[in-house]
Amino acid sequence: MSDEHFELWDQPAYERGDKVVSLKDVRNDGTYPGAAMGEFLIRKGEVGYVTQVGTYLNRFYVYAIDFIESERLVGMRAHELQPAEETPAAERIAS
Repeated sequence: MSDEHFELWDQPAYERGDKVVSLKDVRNDGTYPGAAMGEFLIRKGEVGYVTQVGTYLNRFYVYAIDFIESERLVGMRAHELQPAEETPAAERIAS
C-alpha cells in the first residue's frame, strides 16, 4: 500500500474566477505554441485568474490561469500559485 497523497482526494485549492499570483517564473518547455523553447511565459509575481480546473494523471489538479498582463493562458499547479489578497481563495486556503 502506498502512502502517496493524491490531490484529487481533496477539493481543488482554487475555483474558476479566483485571482492568483505566480510564485515562480515559467518558461516554455516546448509545449506552448507560438513561443520559443526556453522563452519566459510568465514572471514571478504576475497576477492572473483561474479560468478552468482540470486534472493531470488522475492525481493532480491543474489550473488554467489567464495572465492578463502577458496575455497568456498557462496551466499551473497549486504549489506554483498563491491567492491574491482578500479573495475567496485566500480565505479557503487560510482555513
